[in-house]
Amino acid sequence: MWRDLAPIGRDEGTHGYRRYAWTAADSDCRAWFRDQAEARGLTYELDRNGNQWAWLGDPLAGDAVVTGSHLDSVPDGGAFDGPLGVVSSFAALDELRRRGARFTKPFAITNFGDEEGARFGLACVGSRLTAGQLTVEKAHALRDGDGVSLPRAMEAAGYDPATIGPDPERLARIGAFIELHVEQGRALDLSGAPVGIASAIWPHGRWRFDFLGEANHAGTTRLADRRDPMLTYAETVLAARREAEIVGALATFGKISVEPNGVNAIPSLVRGWLDSRAADQASLDMVVAGVEAAARERAELDGVEVRVIQESFTPVVEFEHALRDELARILTTGPRAAAYAGKPAGEPGERTGVRTGEGAGASGAALTSLPVLGTGAGHDAGILSGSIPTAMLFVRNPTGVSHSPAEFAAEDDCVAGVLALADVLEGLACV
Repeated sequence: MWRDLAPIGRDEGTHGYRRYAWTAADSDCRAWFRDQAEARGLTYELDRNGNQWAWLGDPLAGDAVVTGSHLDSVPDGGAFDGPLGVVSSFAALDELRRRGARFTKPFAITNFGDEEGARFGLACVGSRLTAGQLTVEKAHALRDGDGVSLPRAMEAAGYDPATIGPDPERLARIGAFIELHVEQGRALDLSGAPVGIASAIWPHGRWRFDFLGEANHAGTTRLADRRDPMLTYAETVLAARREAEIVGALATFGKISVEPNGVNAIPSLVRGWLDSRAADQASLDMVVAGVEAAARERAELDGVEVRVIQESFTPVVEFEHALRDELARILTTGPRAAAYAGKPAGEPGERTGVRTGEGAGASGAALTSLPVLGTGAGHDAGILSGSIPTAMLFVRNPTGVSHSPAEFAAEDDCVAGVLALADVLEGLACV
């Protein structure tokens, strides 16, 4: 499966992936998913928001156990972010069939559309629409860098955008959603464990900063006469780093747009996008407020106007403790418990920076021998957590690098992730 999927959307120059929503590469990924479903005798379904489903059993029966992730990528992203979860889901089903496990609940594998938001600037579009966290009106207003709207892109790919919207009936039929994902950090590598359980997703969001100045000639305009928004933008980028360091948060300006974008022209507009994440809401608010204050203070000196627009926001997600503890029970009491933990039972996680039993309501006895990790990365599981019980498994990433071609997971760790997912699914959905 991995070998067949790997070439799709890969750029030969950067060796990264460009699998953007509703493009040819996305269509090829979707065709791959459908082929995998049909090869296993699963019932293939495309929902009203363009998310793909592969069903075993009656989808209408209720209390279904669902697993999966996404297949799209960030610009020049890595191979594992998203696809590892989808490939592992099919592999886990193969493993359960090899064991002779009998499903007592409906089961499905899903590929959520446009999780990364690389094309339209909003992450988790497919799951947000399904959960009612993105209105149809706002979805129709999404535009890519070429001005193509989301509905137009869907139509060009052969889908009907008139059907998009909340899907509460579908969510009501799901009893649990488990997402496996490559870890986007080095906590598991430091702990020595190949797999871990997610405790929570940090609150995070995206803010667009528009810096409006005055276009002029770079070779004739005196420095004192300039209204250069690039100066304000540069100070704002530095401020983001300072503010994040103060409270132990994260803040990144990773995307920029400049007009008129000429080498010999002072810009009239610099537009930058701030991504900020923190362990709690108060810290995140402090960072964003501090960055905005610094931008406005510098703008006064530069004669520049500043506009700040919040484009997306996701509050803190605490994964359901009961489901999370059930995953821990399954993985720490089964025959592969020692292999999943990767270290002697009872060895303190604090020593490596991994906190075991993290989060309110965590049962320490059940979670002491398996790393439990918070994460600053957003996921479809986080979006769905407000509607249905969700949980996540992480697979070790020895480099800690993500959203880059250097993203990596060793084959042995990927196999451990598949076995862990199979154990969880067997415990939740099988006899």
